Amino acid sequence: MLEFHSPFPNHRICFEKPNLSQLTRQYTVVDLHFHSRYSDGSNTIPEIARHAGKLGIGVAVTDHNEIQGAVELDSYPGVLSIPGIEVTSYEGSHVLIYFYEIEDLKRFYERDVQPFMGQDVMNSTALEMEEIVQRAQKFRTLIIFPHPECPVYTGVCNPYFPPERLQPLLAAVDGVEVINSGNLSKSNLKCALLGFNLGKSITAGSDGHLLTHMGRSVAYAQCEPDRESFLEAIRQQQNKVVGKEFNLLRKVASNGYKLKTGVRNYSDLLEKNMRYGRHVIQSKSQALRDNIRRTVNGRSRHPL
Repeated sequence: MLEFHSPFPNHRICFEKPNLSQLTRQYTVVDLHFHSRYSDGSNTIPEIARHAGKLGIGVAVTDHNEIQGAVELDSYPGVLSIPGIEVTSYEGSHVLIYFYEIEDLKRFYERDVQPFMGQDVMNSTALEMEEIVQRAQKFRTLIIFPHPECPVYTGVCNPYFPPERLQPLLAAVDGVEVINSGNLSKSNLKCALLGFNLGKSITAGSDGHLLTHMGRSVAYAQCEPDRESFLEAIRQQQNKVVGKEFNLLRKVASNGYKLKTGVRNYSDLLEKNMRYGRHVIQSKSQALRDNIRRTVNGRSRHPL
């Protein structure tokens, strides 16, 4: 068995660059979060398939509000592909949905995503997060919150979701992504702690937008190298994860490419940022009012 150093002793999370050549000798290894040209990635599906084969790993093409890449990759018999999609809720937050069957992904997209799309795949859908989760649960799926802790609203742990909304959502999904190579190190540590405390399924992915990103963070399990076995290993919490954040240069390259693709949905981004800003101000104002109220009430009960 391979031994890794982890800040979570006796647990399944390890923060270091994966040694794919060693891992793939003993485990089924998959990068569970990757983007293609069909959304904001830079590579075609043939390029992604070839690179995954070269690395000896499986890959989930999880484009934003789009499934063409996942469907196309499914036609490559030599590559372990996990059909998936990263749906953007009305709030601007993301949820990863993995499917056991490609036909279920197609039906979900046609019925539960396409009718609620914005003008561009990078726009938010018209569905609030709770409704997306409920719709996905009607299929045989694995529902995961990616980068739940991150500096912006794309992670579900943000002021849009106060405890009375967040806790039922965390209870409803199958788990969380605990290592995301595009995330900040301190945010990934918070994600890992959340995953540890939830006691649910954990995943990892590069969130890659360039071929050089692939395999930077992966999930792995001792199981047959097929979709059913791998997803079940995650569901049964029999997998482990290992990964590391991109260095600054890779983040700059990735963000530069995403910025080019984001120009066409500038108005949607502006609206989401303004809406999020209002929520942050309201949340902080409410917290301040609550603190003042508690202070006043405390003094009234304990006069000088």
